[in-house]
Amino acid sequence: MSALDDWLAYLETRNRSANTIRSYRSTMATFPDPLTATVCDAEAWWSERQHLSVAARRRMLTTVRSFYRWAQRFDVRTDDPTRRLDPPTQGRRLPRPVGRADLLAILAAASPDMRRAIALGAYAGLRVSEAAELDWADVDIEARRIFVRGKGDKDRAVGLSALLLDEILPNTGGNVVMAGGKPHTPDSLQRAANRTIAAAGVHATFHKLRSRFATVTLAATGNLLAVSRALGHASPTTTAIYAATADSDLDVIAEAAAR
Repeated sequence: MSALDDWLAYLETRNRSANTIRSYRSTMATFPDPLTATVCDAEAWWSERQHLSVAARRRMLTTVRSFYRWAQRFDVRTDDPTRRLDPPTQGRRLPRPVGRADLLAILAAASPDMRRAIALGAYAGLRVSEAAELDWADVDIEARRIFVRGKGDKDRAVGLSALLLDEILPNTGGNVVMAGGKPHTPDSLQRAANRTIAAAGVHATFHKLRSRFATVTLAATGNLLAVSRALGHASPTTTAIYAATADSDLDVIAEAAAR
């Protein structure tokens, strides 16, 4: 096995998702031989990627540097040839969640399986990978809880509202979205859900449903820590970006200015 294969195998032992590992492999395929790459090689690679978006370049540089942290830790290399590369700065963008009217339009346009997936994103804040893998064994109807296996192989509990329960019933056993049928992969569910959203005339993605969940629950509760736990964020700092969109003081200010 190559050093790259060893690194990716190590990531599997650290419970990185299959999607993440595929993305890392794809990025490393664009990089020079990681065992012999020089500082000049790394700089040339970086220069050739200036046309990509800030987010894409940040992800790529993070991936390569993750490899070199592993390589130095396990004595595969003693240095990091990307050390002179500066990550691109990214402006702060507020989330644009799906509105209520758009959500209802999406649900109306969705097939039964896509409707269940859309509801899990909008009413429980599940990631597309979490919705794809959800099994009825992880749904406690009596306690009104959904038990989700999230990033980093970490479990969390999410509340199950009466509205969401109505959307996902009946309990067929097996996969929730597919009513007991063969589960989608996260990628295939992402594509199918996004096609459904586009067919409803809404300019959004599945992730915008999760943004809606974060925004409306923060606005209703003001409890950043609880919403962060429900979303499965590693830190409330990640959740805090939704607080600006959910800030009810903005409405008070707007009304005051209109007097």
